[in-house]
Amino acid sequence: MTATPVARPDEVRRHNRTTLLRFLHVGGPVTRATLATELGLNRSTIKTLVDGLAEAGVVEERVPRPGRGAGRPSLLVLPQPQAAVVLAVDVQVEHVAIALVGLGGQILGRNSWNLRGRTREPDEVITHVIESATILAGDLGCEPVAAGVSVPGVVRRSDGHVHEAPNLRWTDVALGERLSGVLRIPVLVGNDAELGAVAEHLRGAARGSSDVVYVSADVGVGGGVIAEGSSLRGAAGYVGELGHMAIRPGGRACYCGSSGCWETEVGEAALCRALGLSDDTPRGAILVELRELGRDPAAARDRLAEFAEWLTLGLVNVVNLLGPQLVVLGDLFTALPEAVLTAVAEEVRRRSLVSRAFGGTEIVCSALGADVKLLGAAEVAFERVLDTV
Repeated sequence: MTATPVARPDEVRRHNRTTLLRFLHVGGPVTRATLATELGLNRSTIKTLVDGLAEAGVVEERVPRPGRGAGRPSLLVLPQPQAAVVLAVDVQVEHVAIALVGLGGQILGRNSWNLRGRTREPDEVITHVIESATILAGDLGCEPVAAGVSVPGVVRRSDGHVHEAPNLRWTDVALGERLSGVLRIPVLVGNDAELGAVAEHLRGAARGSSDVVYVSADVGVGGGVIAEGSSLRGAAGYVGELGHMAIRPGGRACYCGSSGCWETEVGEAALCRALGLSDDTPRGAILVELRELGRDPAAARDRLAEFAEWLTLGLVNVVNLLGPQLVVLGDLFTALPEAVLTAVAEEVRRRSLVSRAFGGTEIVCSALGADVKLLGAAEVAFERVLDTV
């Protein structure tokens, strides 16, 4: 027989402290009684943990706003944003956004800039991120203790190495290593859609769902998968390139070197073709066209019929393969006319065997808008921070 290891009291306290802090970080202010119920700990343990965190300046207790109920209100325990701050970076094809995010998910400050020509080169992007982050931290008077970076490409999560980001024209970029070497903090780099899935699962439309697929359309199309409550990352972290499913034999050439990829039929260029716009139409003009088209549901369904069919086909494959409770659509997909999205969702449920088997996969739009990948980047940075706060 092998003896079962027994956790030391200090290990138990550290685990309980981290669990409580994570609960507050994601769930927001709650009472001590709620913490005891949700975490399965007795009230004396909760008191000890909360008192310790309050003394360290990590949380505070506050009287809630007056309500109609009689009696003395229970104090709310809430995280202090400045107690732990991380840097979030969202590198997209056309622009970069950065933010300093505090404990509890509050964005304390942000900056962004467009990418054109040489500014899209890795060296230029890395230099600008470092300079902008330094200025932002100085303006806000807080230093980040970790960083998370979202990139539209194939990323090795162990060290943040970008194997390939086709739409950025990046190949073999040691992004994590280079940023951490200068910033001198841990840097975690992830695929943009994977981080979008994390954000929606923790803070957006997928809260409460344990099996989720997030699919977003920018210049390309990406996907992130939450399986049984955790990110599905695959070998070395390479997973989620849903936009490069080959769905149309003999189809258009793709940046990745293949042809007939899903993103060639439902990415930004494909949407421009469906709307009768040139491939280089500015994003704002595309959104205006979609908004106008949405005023006439019948015209929207007719004009975007082929685009919607390719979107449906890809989503049917995704649902049959992964069996999610929920599919969350992000970026450009959220701007599609409601009549088109409704028709696509109905067709996916009708044509997907797996979806029919458990009552139907729900398809919804992102609840976090343009900040989804910034918030996802912040969350992967916080994964390592909450144990040490």
